[in-house]
Amino acid sequence: MSVGYYHGLCRQCTGRAVEIRTHDGGVHRGIVQGVDRRKVYLRPLDGRRHLGGYGYGFGGFGGFGGFGGFGLGLGSIAALTLLPFLFI
Repeated sequence: MSVGYYHGLCRQCTGRAVEIRTHDGGVHRGIVQGVDRRKVYLRPLDGRRHLGGYGYGFGGFGGFGGFGGFGLGLGSIAALTLLPFLFI
């Protein structure tokens, strides 16, 4: 899928719990906090801060709105799945 496809899909999922699988095999679960032209920003469901990988952490690192999450490059997404409410 293209970056444009995942950009639109992530925008539609803002505020919802998702699971994102990346091309390198990583799995990230969180609530979509925002999307810009290059990254989707997630607030982790497990409450941990993820600093590293495909994005910079929030709070002092130039994150998206200071929500205390992390950013993933849209080009790194291999699959995006909405999580059911019971999974949270």
